[in-house]
Amino acid sequence: MNLFNVYPLFNINPVKAQGSFLWDDKGEKYLDFYGGHAVISIGHNHPHYQTQLKEQLEKISFYSNSVQNELQTELADKLGKLSGYEDYNLFLCNSGAEANENALKLASFHNGKSKVLYFSGSFHGRTSAAVSVTDNPKIVAPVNFSERFIKSEWNDIEQLEEIFETQGSEISSVIIEGIQGVGGIMIPTAEFLSKIKELCEKYDAALILDEVQSGYGRSGYFFAHQEFGIEPDMITTAKGMGNGFPIGGVLIHPKFEASNGLLGTTFGGNHLACAAAIAVLDVMKEEDLMVNAQQMGDYIENEIKGLPHIKSIRRKGLMIGVELDQDCSEVRKSLLYDHHIFTGNSNDKSVLRILPALNIGKEETDLFVGALKVVLDKV
Repeated sequence: MNLFNVYPLFNINPVKAQGSFLWDDKGEKYLDFYGGHAVISIGHNHPHYQTQLKEQLEKISFYSNSVQNELQTELADKLGKLSGYEDYNLFLCNSGAEANENALKLASFHNGKSKVLYFSGSFHGRTSAAVSVTDNPKIVAPVNFSERFIKSEWNDIEQLEEIFETQGSEISSVIIEGIQGVGGIMIPTAEFLSKIKELCEKYDAALILDEVQSGYGRSGYFFAHQEFGIEPDMITTAKGMGNGFPIGGVLIHPKFEASNGLLGTTFGGNHLACAAAIAVLDVMKEEDLMVNAQQMGDYIENEIKGLPHIKSIRRKGLMIGVELDQDCSEVRKSLLYDHHIFTGNSNDKSVLRILPALNIGKEETDLFVGALKVVLDKV
């Protein structure tokens, strides 16, 4: 049997990782400034993370959600305190797409409505409803398409108001990323988010903040939307939540009532996943990683902002989009193959996406900055 060939792969086979570095099967060392799409939040193989997983593996790794699991309670408690959402409830699942699916479903259960408003440039996942609110026709199959899903332009308040005026009574929820990642590090304005919140309250629609990539300290806040003082009805999270171990979650406002069987999952919130997620929160708190994300993000921007071919830098914390005056693919390849540094791209072909671990230091950062200077000087 062969693998289903859906991924364009770099000819690199990582076999070892530590901190912000990877080693391939040939012994070559790479600097990781992408973290596998912002998944590596506290660095590869952090000693506390390793210890917690090993200890849990020796106890119990999995049982279903038909029994009590005190690790889920501990995770919810620590997540509530560190994020500032102590009065919310937590539903645990396995991925960002699954978190968004459950948030969309819960909103519809709550208000009995069926339409969903999403935005241009969005990416919310590849599953049924999640891909239907993703702005990429290439990955939306005919079975996923429905007129129930309404697209509005990013940061366009006038169009947003027009849609609610004509269809507000049918809109169940609005889903928006705290910062668009795949879309090219697009940041919503404070006015735009405030208007969405206002219209959701007026028309009894649920506001869902997708913080799958922009959450967990990535922006310098626990969730990116917290900079703007917006309180959503639901917040979805995944990626950095488990530092590589698959886990996702929905933080749910207390106005939503739970009932047996309303939502469910086989693997979500299993013992190993919870151990990983608890370890991430412990490290974030003990090492003050949200502050580090702000400081190192500032440092990176200041070091690269004057380099040639950079048109703009879109950034919050360590969620960084470097907009070039050309397609970034060759720059990215040169960084990878000539300088052994992983970076990312986006649907905006000119944007180089930078998503290092939140505990990145100046030494590793200087390696990236130096390499980017060399590459851009040669373009």
